[in-house]
Amino acid sequence: MDLLNTLVDKGLRRELPTREEALAVLATSDDDLLDVVAAAGKVRRQWFGRRVKLNYLVNLKSGLCPEDCSYCSQRLGSKAGILKYTWLKPDEASEAAAAGLAGGAKRVCLVASGRGPTDRDVDRVSETIKTIKDQNDGVEVCACLGLLSDGQAERLREAGADAYNHNLNTSEGTYADITTTHTYADRVETVQKAHAAGLSACSGLIAGMGESDEDLVDVVYSLRELDPDSVPVNFLIPFEGTPLAKEWNLTPQRCLRILAMVRFVCPDVEVRIAGGREVHLRTMQPLALNLANSIFLGDYLTSEGQAGKADLEMIADAGFEVEGADQVTLPEHRATVAGGGCGSHESAGCGSQESAGCGGHDGAGAGCGSHEGGGVCGTAAAAPAAEPRTDLVAVRRRGAGTDLAPNA
Repeated sequence: MDLLNTLVDKGLRRELPTREEALAVLATSDDDLLDVVAAAGKVRRQWFGRRVKLNYLVNLKSGLCPEDCSYCSQRLGSKAGILKYTWLKPDEASEAAAAGLAGGAKRVCLVASGRGPTDRDVDRVSETIKTIKDQNDGVEVCACLGLLSDGQAERLREAGADAYNHNLNTSEGTYADITTTHTYADRVETVQKAHAAGLSACSGLIAGMGESDEDLVDVVYSLRELDPDSVPVNFLIPFEGTPLAKEWNLTPQRCLRILAMVRFVCPDVEVRIAGGREVHLRTMQPLALNLANSIFLGDYLTSEGQAGKADLEMIADAGFEVEGADQVTLPEHRATVAGGGCGSHESAGCGSQESAGCGGHDGAGAGCGSHEGGGVCGTAAAAPAAEPRTDLVAVRRRGAGTDLAPNA
């Protein structure tokens, strides 16, 4: 297929595809799906070999959020029966992080619900970062605390944070359909603050909220422009008790096409399969490793994930290997001299100046998408999604904030 040959050539040269080419990937048929995966896989292997980076989420503060992001189980007015607790103490957070690191994780992502941290919150998280770093050699720490005020990114960097996550989640044009308590511009500004402070930026999206193909391409091109080092791709987890509980728009094939499109647009950045992979990719998860070079190990913020042991077996069975702590994640042209896997922000790598975000808030992230129903999930002739798999949505009842052992 000429389209795929063109996209592979551009990906190997780090050239930006046209919007029409990106849209064409999303419009390919299921008959061509394996060809699409194989083509994007060539780009993935060029820049990341067969390594898979493992990341581990620690929910420092769960629920009780004043923001109204429609996708989020921790939102204002959410009736989802999630765990709710205030800040974990540094030793508690470090203990939770240690479980993920013992399971093979290289990066710990510290997340807290809320609009953004107070200066006291930054002090608290800074202490937690120092504790985790003191107790675990070589660990990368990413913070995800919401919208940042001036100077806060610098303070997190001084405390030892390597990265900051703040997801764009959806296109600028549809952002207000999902969230009214902050703006798309607020999110972009926070990513820029993380960049300016020398933090590795992590910023991604949420698919499955009823967005059109054009919306997906818009947000991925916006991400490329912000130039994050990592792009988490979340697939909406439709929690009962949230406004998007009925949005079951994704099929495994649709998810693979989205991941392929992200890889072609952002060829040399860490593309992470984040929240919702178990719910929507299901038995196709191993195939997705040909597109993404990073996943979350174990559970998410408020939902359960696949067993950590099963994650490791999946990676090995698919012919991939877990990235070691001594290996640099990003290609040489993006990595800093002593980054340990975090990247620089100088080149036009996966893009040219993107954004930050280290993970996702339950198959969502911090920020949202549209749910207007236009171009919902599918190819040009949108195939109907499978029946809702509510049986695969399980509220997290173990790990951080509980007395039970974590899943790692």
